[in-house]
Amino acid sequence: MRSIRQRDFSSGRRALVQALKGSDIELDYLPAHEAVDKLPFTMEGLSIYDVIILSDIGANSLLLHPDVWLHGKTVPNRLKLLRDWTNAGGGLVMIGGYFSFQGIDGKARWHRTVVEDALPVTCLPYDDRLEIPEGFRPAITGPKAHPILAGIEGEWPVLLGANEVIVKDRADVEVLATLPAEHGGYPLLVTGQYGKGRTVAWTSDIGPHWLPATFVEWPGYARLWKNVLSWASNAA
Repeated sequence: MRSIRQRDFSSGRRALVQALKGSDIELDYLPAHEAVDKLPFTMEGLSIYDVIILSDIGANSLLLHPDVWLHGKTVPNRLKLLRDWTNAGGGLVMIGGYFSFQGIDGKARWHRTVVEDALPVTCLPYDDRLEIPEGFRPAITGPKAHPILAGIEGEWPVLLGANEVIVKDRADVEVLATLPAEHGGYPLLVTGQYGKGRTVAWTSDIGPHWLPATFVEWPGYARLWKNVLSWASNAA
């Protein structure tokens, strides 16, 4: 596997960096504010990556380059590039958070974008946060033999929130985990196929606060993300 690029605003990525340490996955971390300029503007630039993770970055960060909103110039539409890159065989993963899916006050704005076309879920058109301070344990609905769930044993630790999304009605889409019924049964972990590429939606976070320390310290955390990235890269 070549490399995985993640972009987010927070220090939650530290948990993922630690979880992947010693594996064959090379993580190229790009904070959201740097992605405005540094996310490639060409298919060739994106093609060096097997998987791209979108985590806590709004659609406008990639749509409104300073050349567009300050100088009225044209630039390539990187949302279309991400969709086309996925269609050509890339692995696209969206992780939940305050600026993922539709996000706080609807400001992440992935609803009705071409990136949403590639995802296995549809975003809501408004604030989609599910704050669950008492915590919930994921309900595992996928088969244990699925490559993403392989090697993860026992009860999963609690999570503290997620983004509400709608699972797409397509044959390639599979729901592997949900919130429990008492918390609405909303999708938590969903996979899909888009063209030649694979897509994953994880609607909770990758680190605090929705994903508490007990989840990060759980042995299944590292296994889960190694599995997700391996599967999304078509290496599974």
